Formats: sequence, structure tokens, C-alpha cells
Amino acid sequence: MEVRREKKHACGTICLKYLLFLFNVLFWLAGGAVLAVGVWTLVEKGDYISLLSSGFYATSAYILIAAGVIVIVTGIIGCCATLNEMKSLLIVYLILLLCIFLLEIIAGVLAYINYQECFPFCYQLDEELKQNLKVTMQQKYQQPGEESITQAVDKLHQEFKCCGSHNFSDWSDSVWIQAAENERLVPDSCCKTPGELCGRRDHPSNIYRVEGGCIMKLEKFLLSQLYILGAVGIGIAFLQLLGMMFTCCLYRNLKEDPY
Repeated sequence: MEVRREKKHACGTICLKYLLFLFNVLFWLAGGAVLAVGVWTLVEKGDYISLLSSGFYATSAYILIAAGVIVIVTGIIGCCATLNEMKSLLIVYLILLLCIFLLEIIAGVLAYINYQECFPFCYQLDEELKQNLKVTMQQKYQQPGEESITQAVDKLHQEFKCCGSHNFSDWSDSVWIQAAENERLVPDSCCKTPGELCGRRDHPSNIYRVEGGCIMKLEKFLLSQLYILGAVGIGIAFLQLLGMMFTCCLYRNLKEDPY
């Protein structure tokens, strides 16, 4: 009877080891996804974040990157703890899982706090864009030391096919446009076919004259990015709950670690 119980206990432990090992594989893949989303947001779309006065949106991406890097180390520790059946290492693994879980929950919550339709006080993204984008474009475009802003605005015009914050007439108050030597009415990046001095004509056939300007398109883009960051962070965090459950079960099934 005792032998049968021991065999059943051993089978349960082996089963848990395989489940935890399988979880680690999924965990690595999920961590790679988290890391990829964070890096993609900063590398490909980081220019747009520079148009805002707050670094809040970059913070969520940095948190996801940090979580992704920690996942690599945690996965290695998890495999070692599982294969060697070391209870002390399993505790370290469990603590790291909990830390990553909290990091991703925080990243998700930070993203959703600024999602426009979450709560009545979540309209700060819309207000921040309206208050800062126009001033940033007018005061910093093509100014010394503001190359990143200039590049971000040009990219915004071309990628979203728009011109100006609210409309193309915003550029009439631009420091750069008002300069005596400037012959342009709008930046060349507003043109449907960009070229040297093409911004001298603001006719609809020449430039993008989208109703609502770039602010509406940028707002929609940033809100969608925050939604993705939040969904990825929170979704993968709940996957880690399974890992913590498997770890706790394996910890209970293992005999005392002799080390």
C-alpha cells in the first residue's frame, strides 16, 4: 500500500515537472512577445512620443522591456529548479514570477489609465495632445537643437497624410514659417509628393488638408498603442498565474532539498 502511494506521488511529481517545463517554454515565448512589443513601440513609434510633453507613454514600453529581459533569466532558473528538483531555487523562481507578474500588471494599468474611454478622468491623453502638439509644432519645428521634433513632425505628416495640428493653417503662426527667408506656407512634408520648396503652395491638390489635422490621427494611434500595451501586459501576466500554481504544487510534492 505504501509502495503504491509512493509511486503515485512520484508520478504526480514527474507530471508536474513536465507541466512546469512546458510552461517555461510558453513563458519564454510570451516574454519574447512582451519584449518585442516594448522595443517595437520605442524604436518604430518612439518619434511620436517625443511630440508629447509627458514621458508617460514611453514608461509603459520600458516596463514591458524590463519584464521581457527578466523573463529570460527567470526561465533559465525555472528550468534548473525543475530539472534538479531544488526547492530553494523553486522559491527564487516563484518570487521572480511574482515580480514579473506585478511589472506587467503595472504596465497594463498604466496604459489603460490613459485609455480615453476607461474612466471619466481618462481624457487627459486627449487634453495633453490638444494643449501641446500645436505649440510643439509651431515653436520647435526646424529650430536648432530640435532635430528629433522636426523628424517626428515630418514623419507624422507623411505617415498619417495630414498637415498641422488641427489643420494646415496652424503653420501660419510657426516661428520657422514666419522667418523672413522662408518662402513656404507649410513644411515640405505636408506635400502629397514631397520635394524642395513644394510647401510654397497650400492648394488641396498639393498638400494634405485633412479635416481635424494630425491631432485626431495621432490621438487614435496612441490610444490603440496603449490598448495593445495594456492587453499584452495583462494577458501574459495571467498566464504566469498558471506557472506560479504549478511551482507551488511541485514545491509541495518534492522532498526536502538536501542543499
